[in-house]
Amino acid sequence: MIETRQDANISARLAGMAHGRPAQVAIAWPVGPATEGTRRAYQRLTFAELSERVDRIGRGLIEWGVQPGQRLALLVPYGPDFLTLVFGILRAGASVVLVDPGAGRRQVVNCLAELQPAGFVAIPLAQLLRRLLSSRFAEARWNVCVGRVTWGLGRSLSWLEQLGQASHASFPVRQPDDEAAVIFTSGSTGPPKGVLYTHRVFATQVDLVAREYEIVDGQCDLACFPLFGLFDALHGITTIIPDMDSTRPAAADPVRLIDAIEQWKIEQAFGSPALWTAVLRHCKEHPRRLPSLRRVMSAGAPVSTEILAGLRELTDPMARIWTPYGATEALPLAKIEANEVLDETAAATRTGGGICVGRFHPEVCSMIIAITDDPISDWAKAEPLPVGEVGELLVSGPMVTPQYVTRLDQNTLHKVNSPDGVVWHRMGDVGYLDDQGRFWFCGRKAHRVVTRDETLFSIPVEAVINTHPYVYRSALVGYGLPGQQRPVVIVEPWPEHRPKTPAELQSLLEQLQMLAQKFDATRSIREFEVYPAGLPVDPRHNAKIIREQLASWLMQRRSSSA
Repeated sequence: MIETRQDANISARLAGMAHGRPAQVAIAWPVGPATEGTRRAYQRLTFAELSERVDRIGRGLIEWGVQPGQRLALLVPYGPDFLTLVFGILRAGASVVLVDPGAGRRQVVNCLAELQPAGFVAIPLAQLLRRLLSSRFAEARWNVCVGRVTWGLGRSLSWLEQLGQASHASFPVRQPDDEAAVIFTSGSTGPPKGVLYTHRVFATQVDLVAREYEIVDGQCDLACFPLFGLFDALHGITTIIPDMDSTRPAAADPVRLIDAIEQWKIEQAFGSPALWTAVLRHCKEHPRRLPSLRRVMSAGAPVSTEILAGLRELTDPMARIWTPYGATEALPLAKIEANEVLDETAAATRTGGGICVGRFHPEVCSMIIAITDDPISDWAKAEPLPVGEVGELLVSGPMVTPQYVTRLDQNTLHKVNSPDGVVWHRMGDVGYLDDQGRFWFCGRKAHRVVTRDETLFSIPVEAVINTHPYVYRSALVGYGLPGQQRPVVIVEPWPEHRPKTPAELQSLLEQLQMLAQKFDATRSIREFEVYPAGLPVDPRHNAKIIREQLASWLMQRRSSSA
């Protein structure tokens, strides 16, 4: 259970961290150019310094007139300023708005225009865009420009900190169910939705992650995803900010990541499957091990057994390699460790059984119901399914966010109220429970392919096809109208195995057809396509395949060749 505090503001926990470990490095980030064969220079911020700066920013916002609950959009790249500003905005009692810049300028503008934040804490380019679109952001009064040049685009961050330094303002007390943040989904299956985070949800997440992943304070984490940088500060862990663009993890330079792990003797690291794929390929070509890593996590898309096996070989034999399961609206929900996958579940995955994401945490209530695309306005219409039958996943618990605050129509589709007043979230994922209580993920509900004779689910099909040694990843797409679709699998070969001639292409397609005939999950599939480039993926993790784009590509391709 989460401890009840007089002030539920999650940012207030930083003061305790600063008191208990004032001289410990809280954040370190590389400075200067990367030179091969030399150790990077890092700038550091201790827990005491981080807490003091957070308090200055918080008091500065209060002194300036920002009121509890007002929403401030934060558009700053992942780094020390980002982490400090998140906590500073929260410390003032305001709500921080986070939208993934990888979603694209138009999506970001549309998301924020719908939300109408009270101000922007942003880099000069974002502030300039706000000014140019001032009619769409008429409520934005408190604007802080984070950069060397403000160009009259708002108050500078240094001004705000000086204001806070001279202030004796008291921090407002926040209640557990007060709004702490609005975090937008990645938009991989439609326009991003603004998810309401309360201080209770944040506190639950922080405590659950610490317990379920056996976090040890005082260690170092290579946090390749901003959320873990925030968790680290509240876990008493040193955050090493990687030398990479957090919005493009697939393009991260593995050499720089490995050098950071070795230089800091990093014990913990989180990265998307695309990031770990790049690291593993480098370590295979240039034999290296990462013995300091004792806790590795990967999420954002299904993590292949090949990635887990590769990480097992790279790390200490006693290392724990986890694949957390959850979503922006509800996390963490479940986990499984690599040894259990490799020893018990991988064989079923390779033959079309789906991907086992493990057991739900004790605080999570879950239910598998019959699949429907309609809203569930009556709890009695949520039809539970027995063990082993594929259905739609519903979850509830203190880590489940209560509602969307943009695209409000999505609340009807994704939220269900039970008779006892509990809000259940429809994950949009399909899968089944086994007799050990483990959840087997079979894909997104929206990605199922419904033919005249059967329903095919993306993950079981793709896991079979991905066993072909030439295939990096694949995507099941339906061609035609639901109910009479033809299943087509679009593949992305490994770069070194991409067909160079029509004969090589034909040979690969024939091999895939023969592979599909060996398993029940894929036996009905006759059609395959090789995508001309890398498959389109989500902007947040660069690993979740955007099948909607592939469906459009397939339609255009076949229309033009008809």
